[in-house]
Amino acid sequence: MPFRPEREAPPTAGLPLGLSDLTGGAPAPLTALAAAWLGVEQVQLECSGTSALTIALATLHEHARSRREVVIPAFTCPLVPLAIRRAGLVPRLVDVKPGHFDMDPQRLAEACSERTLAVVPTHLGGRTADVAIANDLAHAVGASTVEDAAQALGARIDGRFAGTHGDIGFFSLAAGKGLSIFEGGLLVARDEAWYERFRRVSRRMARWQPVWELRRTLELAGYAALYRPLGLGTAYGRPMRRALRRGDLLSAMGERFDADFPMHPVGRWRRAVGARAFGRLPSFIAATTTQAAARVPALASIPGVHVFKDDGGTWPYLMLRLPDEATRDAVLRRLWSSRLGVGRMFLHALPDYDYLGELPGGDDVPNARDFAARTLTITNSPWLDDASFAHICAVIEAVVVSR
Repeated sequence: MPFRPEREAPPTAGLPLGLSDLTGGAPAPLTALAAAWLGVEQVQLECSGTSALTIALATLHEHARSRREVVIPAFTCPLVPLAIRRAGLVPRLVDVKPGHFDMDPQRLAEACSERTLAVVPTHLGGRTADVAIANDLAHAVGASTVEDAAQALGARIDGRFAGTHGDIGFFSLAAGKGLSIFEGGLLVARDEAWYERFRRVSRRMARWQPVWELRRTLELAGYAALYRPLGLGTAYGRPMRRALRRGDLLSAMGERFDADFPMHPVGRWRRAVGARAFGRLPSFIAATTTQAAARVPALASIPGVHVFKDDGGTWPYLMLRLPDEATRDAVLRRLWSSRLGVGRMFLHALPDYDYLGELPGGDDVPNARDFAARTLTITNSPWLDDASFAHICAVIEAVVVSR
Protein backbone atom coordinates (compact mmCIF):
# COMPACT_ATOMS: atom_id res chain seq x y z
CA MET A 1 0.00 0.00 0.00
CA PRO A 2 1.30 3.54 -0.70
CA PHE A 3 2.39 5.57 2.28
CA ARG A 4 -0.38 7.98 3.36
CA PRO A 5 0.65 10.34 6.14
CA GLU A 6 -1.83 11.00 8.93
CA ARG A 7 -2.66 14.47 10.15
CA GLU A 8 -1.04 15.12 13.54
CA ALA A 9 -1.24 18.02 15.96
CA PRO A 10 2.05 19.09 17.56
CA PRO A 11 2.41 19.01 21.36
CA THR A 12 2.95 22.80 21.39
CA ALA A 13 1.88 25.71 19.22
CA GLY A 14 5.07 26.63 17.40
CA LEU A 15 5.27 29.25 14.67
CA PRO A 16 5.38 27.37 11.33
CA LEU A 17 8.09 28.32 8.86
CA GLY A 18 7.37 29.05 5.21
CA LEU A 19 9.48 29.00 2.07
CA SER A 20 9.95 32.76 2.29
CA ASP A 21 11.71 32.28 5.65
CA LEU A 22 14.39 30.09 4.12
CA THR A 23 15.76 32.43 1.46
CA GLY A 24 16.12 36.11 0.70
CA GLY A 25 17.21 39.08 2.69
CA ALA A 26 16.54 39.59 6.38
CA PRO A 27 14.85 42.83 7.49
CA ALA A 28 17.41 43.26 10.30
CA PRO A 29 19.58 41.00 12.47
CA LEU A 30 17.55 38.64 14.65
CA THR A 31 19.11 40.11 17.80
CA ALA A 32 18.13 43.65 16.79
CA LEU A 33 14.55 42.62 16.04
CA ALA A 34 14.26 40.78 19.35
CA ALA A 35 15.76 43.67 21.32
CA ALA A 36 13.40 46.21 19.79
CA TRP A 37 10.37 44.00 20.45
CA LEU A 38 11.35 43.15 24.03
CA GLY A 39 12.21 46.77 24.79
CA VAL A 40 15.80 46.10 25.84
CA GLU A 41 19.04 47.65 24.64
CA GLN A 42 20.65 44.42 23.46
CA VAL A 43 20.01 40.72 23.02
CA GLN A 44 22.71 38.06 22.84
CA LEU A 45 22.03 34.98 20.70
CA GLU A 46 23.27 31.56 21.85
CA CYS A 47 22.76 28.08 20.40
CA SER A 48 20.07 27.11 22.96
CA GLY A 49 18.27 28.37 26.01
CA THR A 50 20.37 25.90 28.00
CA SER A 51 23.57 27.41 26.63
CA ALA A 52 22.28 30.92 27.39
CA LEU A 53 21.58 29.93 31.00
CA THR A 54 25.02 28.33 31.33
CA ILE A 55 26.76 31.45 30.04
CA ALA A 56 24.69 33.72 32.29
CA LEU A 57 25.56 31.69 35.39
CA ALA A 58 29.25 31.31 34.50
CA THR A 59 29.43 35.08 34.01
CA LEU A 60 27.78 35.78 37.36
CA HIS A 61 30.16 33.35 39.06
CA GLU A 62 33.19 35.19 37.69
CA HIS A 63 32.10 38.18 39.78
CA ALA A 64 31.02 36.29 42.90
CA ARG A 65 33.46 33.40 43.33
CA SER A 66 32.38 32.54 46.87
CA ARG A 67 28.80 31.88 45.80
CA ARG A 68 28.16 28.50 44.17
CA GLU A 69 24.48 27.63 44.68
CA VAL A 70 21.72 28.30 42.16
CA VAL A 71 18.20 28.01 43.53
CA ILE A 72 15.62 26.50 41.18
CA PRO A 73 12.10 25.05 41.42
CA ALA A 74 11.96 21.30 41.95
CA PHE A 75 9.66 20.99 38.93
CA THR A 76 11.28 22.32 35.78
CA CYS A 77 13.17 21.12 32.72
CA PRO A 78 15.99 18.68 33.61
CA LEU A 79 18.31 20.70 31.41
CA VAL A 80 18.32 23.45 34.04
CA PRO A 81 20.35 21.53 36.66
CA LEU A 82 22.58 20.24 33.85
CA ALA A 83 23.29 23.83 32.80
CA ILE A 84 24.03 24.81 36.40
CA ARG A 85 26.56 21.99 36.74
CA ARG A 86 28.10 22.83 33.35
CA ALA A 87 28.78 26.31 34.76
CA GLY A 88 30.62 24.67 37.68
CA LEU A 89 27.84 25.40 40.18
CA VAL A 90 25.45 23.52 42.46
CA PRO A 91 21.67 23.36 41.87
CA ARG A 92 19.57 23.71 45.04
CA LEU A 93 15.96 22.65 44.74
CA VAL A 94 13.00 24.46 46.27
CA ASP A 95 9.56 22.91 46.49
CA VAL A 96 6.74 24.59 44.59
CA LYS A 97 3.50 25.98 45.96
CA PRO A 98 0.75 23.39 46.44
CA GLY A 99 -0.90 22.69 43.10
CA HIS A 100 1.38 25.08 41.22
CA PHE A 101 4.75 25.23 39.42
CA ASP A 102 6.06 28.43 41.04
CA MET A 103 8.45 28.23 43.99
CA ASP A 104 6.94 28.39 47.46
CA PRO A 105 8.04 31.79 48.88
CA GLN A 106 8.72 30.49 52.39
CA ARG A 107 10.79 27.57 51.09
CA LEU A 108 12.60 29.94 48.73
CA ALA A 109 13.49 32.28 51.60
CA GLU A 110 14.85 29.34 53.58
CA ALA A 111 17.02 28.21 50.63
CA CYS A 112 18.64 31.60 50.02
CA SER A 113 21.87 32.33 51.87
CA GLU A 114 25.33 33.82 51.49
CA ARG A 115 26.12 30.78 49.29
CA THR A 116 23.41 31.69 46.76
CA LEU A 117 24.67 33.01 43.44
CA ALA A 118 21.31 33.21 41.70
CA VAL A 119 17.62 32.39 42.00
CA VAL A 120 15.85 31.18 38.84
CA PRO A 121 12.13 32.10 38.80
CA THR A 122 10.59 30.01 36.06
CA HIS A 123 7.69 30.59 33.68
CA LEU A 124 6.27 27.32 32.33
CA GLY A 125 4.13 26.76 29.26
CA GLY A 126 3.53 30.47 28.82
CA ARG A 127 2.19 30.83 32.38
CA THR A 128 4.09 33.34 34.47
CA ALA A 129 5.84 33.04 37.83
CA ASP A 130 6.14 35.67 40.57
CA VAL A 131 9.44 37.29 39.66
CA ALA A 132 8.97 40.15 42.12
CA ILE A 133 9.14 37.83 45.13
CA ALA A 134 12.17 36.05 43.69
CA ASN A 135 13.88 39.41 43.16
CA ASP A 136 13.20 40.50 46.74
CA LEU A 137 14.42 37.27 48.32
CA ALA A 138 17.50 36.95 46.07
CA HIS A 139 18.56 40.56 46.48
CA ALA A 140 18.11 40.36 50.27
CA VAL A 141 21.04 37.93 50.42
CA GLY A 142 23.13 39.64 47.72
CA ALA A 143 22.21 37.16 44.96
CA SER A 144 20.92 37.80 41.43
CA THR A 145 17.85 36.55 39.60
CA VAL A 146 18.05 34.75 36.27
CA GLU A 147 14.54 34.69 34.85
CA ASP A 148 13.75 31.49 32.97
CA ALA A 149 11.42 32.57 30.17
CA ALA A 150 12.43 29.69 27.90
CA GLN A 151 8.76 28.74 27.43
CA ALA A 152 7.36 32.27 27.62
CA LEU A 153 8.68 34.36 24.73
CA GLY A 154 6.04 37.05 24.28
CA ALA A 155 4.37 36.71 27.69
CA ARG A 156 3.89 39.89 29.71
CA ILE A 157 3.79 40.71 33.40
CA ASP A 158 2.28 44.10 34.29
CA GLY A 159 2.74 45.19 30.69
CA ARG A 160 6.44 44.31 30.44
CA PHE A 161 7.73 41.21 28.75
CA ALA A 162 8.48 38.19 30.90
CA GLY A 163 12.22 37.63 30.87
CA THR A 164 12.95 41.34 31.46
CA HIS A 165 11.89 41.56 35.12
CA GLY A 166 14.89 39.77 36.65
CA ASP A 167 18.52 40.85 36.64
CA ILE A 168 19.08 38.51 33.69
CA GLY A 169 16.60 36.65 31.51
CA PHE A 170 16.72 34.05 28.78
CA PHE A 171 14.39 32.60 26.13
CA SER A 172 14.44 29.43 24.05
CA LEU A 173 14.12 29.22 20.26
CA ALA A 174 13.96 25.42 20.24
CA ALA A 175 11.74 23.30 18.00
CA GLY A 176 8.06 23.88 18.64
CA LYS A 177 8.56 27.11 20.57
CA GLY A 178 6.81 30.31 19.47
CA LEU A 179 9.76 31.16 17.22
CA SER A 180 12.26 28.46 16.34
CA ILE A 181 15.62 28.27 14.62
CA PHE A 182 15.48 24.62 15.75
CA GLU A 183 17.84 25.35 18.64
CA GLY A 184 18.62 28.83 19.86
CA GLY A 185 18.55 31.01 22.94
CA LEU A 186 18.21 34.73 23.64
CA LEU A 187 19.97 36.30 26.62
CA VAL A 188 19.08 39.71 28.09
CA ALA A 189 20.21 41.72 31.11
CA ARG A 190 18.90 44.70 33.05
CA ASP A 191 22.42 46.16 33.39
CA GLU A 192 24.05 46.79 30.01
CA ALA A 193 27.49 46.23 31.52
CA TRP A 194 26.78 42.48 31.57
CA TYR A 195 26.63 42.11 27.79
CA GLU A 196 30.36 42.46 27.19
CA ARG A 197 30.94 39.98 30.02
CA PHE A 198 28.45 37.56 28.43
CA ARG A 199 30.27 37.85 25.10
CA ARG A 200 33.64 37.17 26.71
CA VAL A 201 32.36 34.06 28.50
CA SER A 202 30.54 32.90 25.37
CA ARG A 203 33.74 33.13 23.32
CA ARG A 204 35.42 30.91 25.89
CA MET A 205 32.66 28.33 26.40
CA ALA A 206 30.78 28.28 23.08
CA ARG A 207 33.41 27.69 20.43
CA TRP A 208 32.59 27.23 16.76
CA GLN A 209 31.60 23.63 16.01
CA PRO A 210 30.88 23.19 12.28
CA VAL A 211 29.54 19.65 12.67
CA TRP A 212 26.93 20.76 15.20
CA GLU A 213 25.98 23.78 13.11
CA LEU A 214 25.60 21.61 10.01
CA ARG A 215 23.38 19.26 12.00
CA ARG A 216 21.22 22.11 13.26
CA THR A 217 20.99 23.54 9.74
CA LEU A 218 19.68 20.24 8.40
CA GLU A 219 17.32 19.88 11.36
CA LEU A 220 15.94 23.37 10.78
CA ALA A 221 15.35 22.57 7.11
CA GLY A 222 13.56 19.40 8.19
CA TYR A 223 11.53 21.39 10.72
CA ALA A 224 10.44 23.80 8.00
CA ALA A 225 9.36 20.88 5.81
CA LEU A 226 7.70 18.66 8.42
CA TYR A 227 6.27 21.02 11.05
CA ARG A 228 2.81 20.84 9.54
CA PRO A 229 -0.14 18.45 10.01
CA LEU A 230 0.94 15.97 7.33
CA GLY A 231 4.60 15.89 8.37
CA LEU A 232 4.45 15.75 12.14
CA GLY A 233 3.44 12.11 12.21
CA THR A 234 6.78 11.20 10.66
CA ALA A 235 8.91 13.63 12.63
CA TYR A 236 7.20 13.40 16.01
CA GLY A 237 4.14 11.18 16.30
CA ARG A 238 5.46 7.81 15.15
CA PRO A 239 8.66 7.91 17.23
CA MET A 240 6.65 9.06 20.26
CA ARG A 241 4.14 6.21 19.92
CA ARG A 242 6.90 3.62 19.45
CA ALA A 243 8.51 4.83 22.67
CA LEU A 244 5.18 4.65 24.51
CA ARG A 245 4.66 1.07 23.34
CA ARG A 246 8.10 0.17 24.72
CA GLY A 247 7.28 1.89 27.99
CA ASP A 248 10.19 4.28 27.38
CA LEU A 249 8.59 7.43 28.72
CA LEU A 250 11.83 9.45 28.73
CA SER A 251 12.17 8.97 24.97
CA ALA A 252 8.48 9.63 24.42
CA MET A 253 8.94 12.95 26.23
CA GLY A 254 12.26 13.75 24.52
CA GLU A 255 13.95 14.02 27.92
CA ARG A 256 17.07 11.90 27.46
CA PHE A 257 19.40 14.83 27.96
CA ASP A 258 23.19 14.73 28.02
CA ALA A 259 25.30 16.70 30.47
CA ASP A 260 27.69 17.42 27.57
CA PHE A 261 25.11 19.43 25.60
CA PRO A 262 26.43 21.44 22.63
CA MET A 263 27.57 25.04 23.04
CA HIS A 264 28.57 26.89 19.87
CA PRO A 265 27.77 30.06 17.90
CA VAL A 266 24.68 30.08 15.66
CA GLY A 267 25.38 30.14 11.93
CA ARG A 268 24.41 32.95 9.57
CA TRP A 269 21.66 31.06 7.74
CA ARG A 270 19.77 30.05 10.90
CA ARG A 271 20.01 33.61 12.23
CA ALA A 272 18.52 34.89 8.98
CA VAL A 273 15.68 32.34 9.06
CA GLY A 274 14.74 33.54 12.53
CA ALA A 275 14.88 37.18 11.44
CA ARG A 276 12.66 36.59 8.42
CA ALA A 277 10.06 34.72 10.52
CA PHE A 278 10.16 37.15 13.44
CA GLY A 279 7.67 39.61 12.00
CA ARG A 280 4.87 37.02 12.12
CA LEU A 281 5.43 36.14 15.79
CA PRO A 282 3.25 38.86 17.42
CA SER A 283 0.21 38.04 15.28
CA PHE A 284 0.71 34.31 15.88
CA ILE A 285 0.80 34.89 19.64
CA ALA A 286 -2.38 37.00 19.36
CA ALA A 287 -4.15 34.25 17.38
CA THR A 288 -3.22 31.47 19.80
CA THR A 289 -4.20 33.66 22.75
CA THR A 290 -7.63 34.20 21.20
CA GLN A 291 -8.00 30.47 20.59
CA ALA A 292 -7.01 29.65 24.18
CA ALA A 293 -9.52 32.16 25.56
CA ALA A 294 -12.26 30.39 23.60
CA ARG A 295 -11.22 26.91 24.74
CA VAL A 296 -10.29 27.31 28.41
CA PRO A 297 -13.92 27.66 29.63
CA ALA A 298 -14.87 24.23 28.25
CA LEU A 299 -12.06 22.56 30.18
CA ALA A 300 -12.60 24.64 33.32
CA SER A 301 -16.24 23.54 33.41
CA ILE A 302 -15.27 19.89 33.93
CA PRO A 303 -15.60 19.03 37.64
CA GLY A 304 -12.24 18.53 39.32
CA VAL A 305 -10.20 20.00 36.45
CA HIS A 306 -8.08 23.10 37.07
CA VAL A 307 -6.84 25.05 34.05
CA PHE A 308 -3.82 27.28 34.63
CA LYS A 309 -4.34 30.80 33.33
CA ASP A 310 -3.15 34.34 33.96
CA ASP A 311 -3.22 37.75 32.37
CA GLY A 312 -0.55 38.38 29.78
CA GLY A 313 0.84 34.87 29.29
CA THR A 314 1.31 33.08 26.01
CA TRP A 315 -0.43 29.83 25.13
CA PRO A 316 1.77 27.16 23.50
CA TYR A 317 -0.45 24.61 25.23
CA LEU A 318 -3.21 24.41 27.83
CA MET A 319 -1.96 23.14 31.18
CA LEU A 320 -4.38 21.16 33.36
CA ARG A 321 -4.27 19.75 36.87
CA LEU A 322 -6.43 16.65 37.38
CA PRO A 323 -7.91 15.47 40.72
CA ASP A 324 -5.27 12.78 41.26
CA GLU A 325 -2.56 10.79 39.51
CA ALA A 326 -4.84 7.84 38.70
CA THR A 327 -7.29 10.11 36.89
CA ARG A 328 -4.51 11.88 34.99
CA ASP A 329 -3.00 8.56 33.93
CA ALA A 330 -6.40 7.23 32.82
CA VAL A 331 -6.83 10.26 30.57
CA LEU A 332 -3.34 9.84 29.14
CA ARG A 333 -3.96 6.17 28.39
CA ARG A 334 -6.73 7.26 26.06
CA LEU A 335 -5.18 10.40 24.58
CA TRP A 336 -1.37 10.44 24.80
CA SER A 337 -0.86 8.11 21.84
CA SER A 338 -3.54 9.87 19.80
CA ARG A 339 -2.71 12.43 17.13
CA LEU A 340 -4.34 15.21 19.15
CA GLY A 341 -1.35 16.82 20.89
CA VAL A 342 -2.07 15.64 24.44
CA GLY A 343 0.87 14.83 26.71
CA ARG A 344 2.84 15.83 29.77
CA MET A 345 4.97 18.87 30.50
CA PHE A 346 7.86 17.09 32.20
CA LEU A 347 7.96 13.45 33.20
CA HIS A 348 9.10 13.88 36.81
CA ALA A 349 9.99 16.30 39.54
CA LEU A 350 13.75 16.85 39.27
CA PRO A 351 14.85 14.45 42.07
CA ASP A 352 13.21 11.55 40.22
CA TYR A 353 15.37 11.69 37.08
CA ASP A 354 17.98 9.01 37.71
CA TYR A 355 20.53 10.63 35.41
CA LEU A 356 20.54 13.83 37.48
CA GLY A 357 21.81 12.04 40.56
CA GLU A 358 21.57 13.67 43.98
CA LEU A 359 20.27 17.22 44.09
CA PRO A 360 20.51 19.32 47.28
CA GLY A 361 17.04 20.05 48.59
CA GLY A 362 15.53 17.19 46.60
CA ASP A 363 14.66 15.10 49.63
CA ASP A 364 11.68 17.27 50.58
CA VAL A 365 9.65 18.34 47.54
CA PRO A 366 6.20 16.72 47.91
CA ASN A 367 4.36 19.49 46.08
CA ALA A 368 6.63 19.19 43.03
CA ARG A 369 6.06 15.45 42.90
CA ASP A 370 2.31 15.94 43.25
CA PHE A 371 2.34 18.52 40.47
CA ALA A 372 4.25 16.17 38.16
CA ALA A 373 1.78 13.38 38.93
CA ARG A 374 -1.43 15.31 38.28
CA THR A 375 -0.78 17.58 35.30
CA LEU A 376 -1.17 17.13 31.56
CA THR A 377 -1.02 19.42 28.55
CA ILE A 378 -3.18 19.94 25.47
CA THR A 379 -1.71 21.61 22.44
CA ASN A 380 -2.96 25.06 21.54
CA SER A 381 -1.87 24.68 17.94
CA PRO A 382 -4.28 26.16 15.37
CA TRP A 383 -4.06 22.76 13.68
CA LEU A 384 -6.12 21.18 16.48
CA ASP A 385 -9.61 21.81 15.14
CA ASP A 386 -12.72 22.42 17.22
CA ALA A 387 -14.09 18.90 16.73
CA SER A 388 -10.85 17.33 17.96
CA PHE A 389 -10.72 19.67 20.94
CA ALA A 390 -14.32 18.78 21.80
CA HIS A 391 -13.35 15.09 21.68
CA ILE A 392 -10.50 15.72 24.13
CA CYS A 393 -12.87 17.51 26.50
CA ALA A 394 -15.37 14.66 26.26
CA VAL A 395 -12.71 12.06 27.07
CA ILE A 396 -11.44 14.02 30.08
CA GLU A 397 -14.96 14.57 31.41
CA ALA A 398 -15.90 10.90 30.93
CA VAL A 399 -12.79 9.76 32.83
CA VAL A 400 -13.19 12.27 35.65
CA VAL A 401 -16.90 11.55 36.13
CA SER A 402 -16.39 7.78 36.08
CA ARG A 403 -13.86 7.76 38.91
